[in-house]
Amino acid sequence: MKGRDLITTQEWSLDELIATIELARELRSIYEKRGRLPDLLSKKIFIMLFYASSTRTRSAFETSMTLLGGHSQFIASKMTREAEGESVKDIAKMYEIYGDGVGIRLLDGAIDFVYGKGNKVLREFANYSKKPVVNMADDAFHPTQAIGDFMTIEDKLGNLKGKKYVLMWAYAPVPRGYCSIDSEMLLGTRLGMDVVVTCPRGFKLQDEMIKMAEKNAKNSGGSLEFSEDYKEALNGAQVVFPRSWISRGMAEKGYVKFWREEKRIYERYRDWRLKTKDLELIDVGGIITHVLPVLRGYEADDDVMDSSKSVIYEQARNNLFAKSSALLQTMGIVDVKK
Repeated sequence: MKGRDLITTQEWSLDELIATIELARELRSIYEKRGRLPDLLSKKIFIMLFYASSTRTRSAFETSMTLLGGHSQFIASKMTREAEGESVKDIAKMYEIYGDGVGIRLLDGAIDFVYGKGNKVLREFANYSKKPVVNMADDAFHPTQAIGDFMTIEDKLGNLKGKKYVLMWAYAPVPRGYCSIDSEMLLGTRLGMDVVVTCPRGFKLQDEMIKMAEKNAKNSGGSLEFSEDYKEALNGAQVVFPRSWISRGMAEKGYVKFWREEKRIYERYRDWRLKTKDLELIDVGGIITHVLPVLRGYEADDDVMDSSKSVIYEQARNNLFAKSSALLQTMGIVDVKK
């Protein structure tokens, strides 16, 4: 897969995704045994262009490159000359020269929450760059996050076919984009899970994502359902991911034009929170996931996220190795003398 872009998991085959998850597990095992990883990316450079901030993504990619013997460059978008009129093409061609791969993070406030704007820029970069482009999260997709999450879910549940995964909209006082929800829905349906998306009216995901997920489910033997009753959806769930996401109105009009109305809409659904008592509804062996940051007290109770069912810190750890695996797959493994 050397030289391949990773913009969405939909553009990689299921075999390639499974191999990437298994490589992540192998890297985790090596690290646990030796306390280090082999220099598989020695002398390679990964350029990270951030239009949007991050707690975990930057650190995980930087740590991955260091552990694998390479180097990462952090570049905030304001450090470029794009605001002065430099074209995406010229920036992409420069980073093609200077690096062996480019990661881009462009979502939420950086695009005024307008759906499609971030992904369009990533694809423009990929069109001009001969070096692989890795999506570090845009308005539609967060592929490396999903790869690490399903590594964790599979660790906990085993074979995922037929397992019920509930993606639950949850109230938050701030807007949040679609990328993690879309990516979980898309990969879950490819892996044969029974995915249920539960959200209030007006918060249904984008039609193109739903169509892709429906096709995935048909091919894998899984299923995709939608519910406006989150408590009903939680019954028997084996995985629950509570997270806020923006309405269709916000995705079309953006934060500047629509936040006042969006906030009024949100307030109608303050009760949409994963509560401690809701844990009684899910499967006895069920788990609670979150990509973080979780907005505690809004999206979920503290007791839920700190319960024995919560796997949020395992997810964060596994995402380090998922990102390491994705870097190896896209940038290529160098020969290492034994």
